[in-house]
Amino acid sequence: MPFLPTSRSDRDELLSAIGIMDAEQLFAAIPEQARFRGSLKVDGPAGELELRRFFRTTPSQVVFTGGGIYRHYIPAIVDSLASRQEFLTAYTPYQPEISQGTLQATFEFQSMMAALTGMDASNASMYDGATAFAEAAFMATRAGAIRRIIVTRSTNPAYRSVLRTYFRNSPDMEIVEAPFDPGTGRVDMQALEGLLGSDSALFIQQPNYFGVIEDLDEVSRAATRTGFWGVVVTEAASLGLLDPPGSFGCDVVAGEAQSFGNPPNAGGPLLGFFCVKREHIRRIPGRIVGLSRDRAGRRAFCLTLSTREQHIRREKATSNICTNEGLCALRAAIYLSALGPGGLRSVALQCAAGMRSLMAALRGKGIRPVFSAPVFHECVVRMDGAVLGRMKNNGIAAGIPIHDHYPELADGLLMNVTEMNTNEDILCLTGLL
Repeated sequence: MPFLPTSRSDRDELLSAIGIMDAEQLFAAIPEQARFRGSLKVDGPAGELELRRFFRTTPSQVVFTGGGIYRHYIPAIVDSLASRQEFLTAYTPYQPEISQGTLQATFEFQSMMAALTGMDASNASMYDGATAFAEAAFMATRAGAIRRIIVTRSTNPAYRSVLRTYFRNSPDMEIVEAPFDPGTGRVDMQALEGLLGSDSALFIQQPNYFGVIEDLDEVSRAATRTGFWGVVVTEAASLGLLDPPGSFGCDVVAGEAQSFGNPPNAGGPLLGFFCVKREHIRRIPGRIVGLSRDRAGRRAFCLTLSTREQHIRREKATSNICTNEGLCALRAAIYLSALGPGGLRSVALQCAAGMRSLMAALRGKGIRPVFSAPVFHECVVRMDGAVLGRMKNNGIAAGIPIHDHYPELADGLLMNVTEMNTNEDILCLTGLL
């Protein structure tokens, strides 16, 4: 049963309605000698997450997996508001005059994502991060004479796979992967410099798939030689701590915003986002909701731009993306509104601090990160199959084996920490090493 708090004025009104002045009068029928007058030994106050952990009756599995889909705490207000009937049953706003609530929620999401990424505009969300990235590559080909798509090999393997699927029937377009430095885990700048040219579009993930924080200052200087460049974000929580990608002068920031108020849910639904410079707004896939005024001067939300094939001639459409994951975007907007800038930064700091605690505990067992560059809240270590099997048998998901995608990283394991992980989780893991 949910807790329904009351304000002081609410309590005064309730007491007045039943004809008493003070809540103590409710217990007047209880003999004085039977009444407890002391203070209960109750710890507190505590936040939602702490309270839920305290009252949890079933043990939860110890999880250190990420790789593009993350466990973050979702405040109760997100489920409460997003499950209201007017939101839950809302559909695509084909009739703006009766869809003002849906349009405003989308407008707020766009505004927040543009602010977080440091870009001029955001669309009304997309299927997921992988398709948002592939659509960004398609947009690059519309922005100029692009003949090569350069993507860093340290970009999420699933994203790179979707990119190749998108361009499978485009023989004139070459996809090239820029290697990573085996020591730092960052993109190999010397190799990247040799690939760049005015006919190329560059895409780099920040933080990259290994959790490593790329040096975007250095990348941005090199990217001036390209015809187009973009940043891919698979962990939206990083936007609360790292410099906004848009501050480095990129053309597009696309990626995954599942971390904002949406549970992992065994892999979906997810929430793609797509933010651009002003000059690329008319090349953006999907839709943009704008704010206008009606004849009476009242605020009115509308579909300012819609380049979907459902709205315009197919040959003029920028994409065949036909939905915007509206409910997921609504949850993200509620989540960000509830946390605010300070709260989102706090979440990101907890994630980063938790990873450093895990790394310190692993070092105590003789296990060190594979890469030397700073990380956000993921890192790659080496752990053999026998150890992973022992952890699995004890209910611990230690991470994601990545050697299938990166054969040179034998026994490579991608580990992740969020604010959902506790010191006890780390002790459970290291106790089996």
